[in-house]
Amino acid sequence: MGLISAAVGAARGALKDTWRDYFYCDSLPADVLMTKGTKRQKRNKGSDNIISDGSIIVVNDGQCMIIVEQGYIVEVCAEAGEFIYDMSTEPSLLYGGLGAGIKETFANIGRRFSFGGNEAKDQRVYYVNTKEIMSNKFGTPMPVPFRVVDANIGLDIDISVRCNGEYSYKIVDPLLFYKNVAGNISGDFRRTQIDSQLKSELISALQPGFADISAQGVRYSAVPANTTKLRNALREELSGDWEKRRGIRIEQISINSIAASPEDEERLKTLQMTAVMRDPNMRAANASMATGEAMKAAASNTAGAMTGFMGMNMAGGAGGAFNQPGMYEGVGQPYQAQNAYNVAAGGGFGGARQGAWTCSCGAQNTGKFCQECGKPKPEPAGSWKCPQCGATNTGKFCSECGTPKPADGSWTCSCGTKNTGKFCANCGKPRA
Repeated sequence: MGLISAAVGAARGALKDTWRDYFYCDSLPADVLMTKGTKRQKRNKGSDNIISDGSIIVVNDGQCMIIVEQGYIVEVCAEAGEFIYDMSTEPSLLYGGLGAGIKETFANIGRRFSFGGNEAKDQRVYYVNTKEIMSNKFGTPMPVPFRVVDANIGLDIDISVRCNGEYSYKIVDPLLFYKNVAGNISGDFRRTQIDSQLKSELISALQPGFADISAQGVRYSAVPANTTKLRNALREELSGDWEKRRGIRIEQISINSIAASPEDEERLKTLQMTAVMRDPNMRAANASMATGEAMKAAASNTAGAMTGFMGMNMAGGAGGAFNQPGMYEGVGQPYQAQNAYNVAAGGGFGGARQGAWTCSCGAQNTGKFCQECGKPKPEPAGSWKCPQCGATNTGKFCSECGTPKPADGSWTCSCGTKNTGKFCANCGKPRA
């Protein structure tokens, strides 16, 4: 048996009108996936489930016609046109634009059968809707895991997201759809009969689908802009249950919204900020910004600016432990200058430990000599040496013996020579 184009069959003139049936199916609505074909014109006393030799079968665009005999698929046609049913030929298998894969399916589940017109048989015509079935809404009732990968900062964690949207699918292998989903129905097979199952399986596939696109560097907030990648990932994930078993393929998917929980949002921001601080320039910039803000706050202190700066320096002394040597390694000169200022100021946010000083080579020290180049610690600006005990001071009186600071730091020997050291440069007498 087979299908012959009506134009070719008419040329033969071998078929009689009185022996013809006429099968036709109007355009299938979006909610009908498959329907049983009915005869518009049939021979007298004919059976509904018998197709007479020479019957006319019409196939429209967006449809695939299947002939089933005794429960077996014996003919398939997805090309639009008018065809004559001829029992003397082999199956024609006009699979149209469905792809060559349907030919292999037919070889697996169909059979070739020839008969002589005996009506003790059951023959049916089915029409399958091959148009894109759109506007299938979905949403995640429970959060779906999403893997966040950021190779730039070494981040790889799982968060939970909720999303909703729509998807469309298409029946690409009507033979599998008939065999494994619809079967030999007597009327219509509607999409509502499988919507719930497809939606549940789609949501289950979202987790591995999200994992695939996140591995490509797509952030969860950018998923709506990468629906093509998500569709391909879902096709791969659902190919076994949908396409290879039911003949259904997901066509498109759109994401209306996707959002992480507030806890995960905050955790991501904290981890990203922490990772940024591994950059010494960013650390120094953040410390400088904090110092500036602290100085502004201290200047506007309601108890007085001096109180504010005293508190700021005390906090800087406590936080100075974070400013260890090497913390600002690789930082540019402006930040080094800011750090030197903090050291000279005796602390501040990001400042040095109390008593620390910065050598001209850039190294930070706490002793009397630089640990890198060996230079002595520079004397504070405006310092003077006590003429009595030799201690270095910055105030008006010696911190060791209480001797007042000389007017200009010099003394005059009995020989009349003016000196600044402990002994006279002319006669060698010690300073009185």
